[in-house]
Amino acid sequence: MSLVLSPSELADLTGYEQPCRQLDVLHKRGFSRAFIGRKGVILERVHYEAVSRGATGNAIDKPAVKVANLAFFGGRS
Repeated sequence: MSLVLSPSELADLTGYEQPCRQLDVLHKRGFSRAFIGRKGVILERVHYEAVSRGATGNAIDKPAVKVANLAFFGGRS
């Protein structure tokens, strides 16, 4: 099993052969990490499986927010 969906899997999933149409359908279905590469649409299998099982939000789309350590300014510790 490859890291990305094959062109035939993408065609089956979207119903289209053209990369622009495939990408449009994928984005409408919530596959926000799909993009067009040199040889067509790229969709990571992990992202496909996560969206397909209903996982959304922080685990997929948003990186963890980092908080700056400003302790060197003094004040509160």
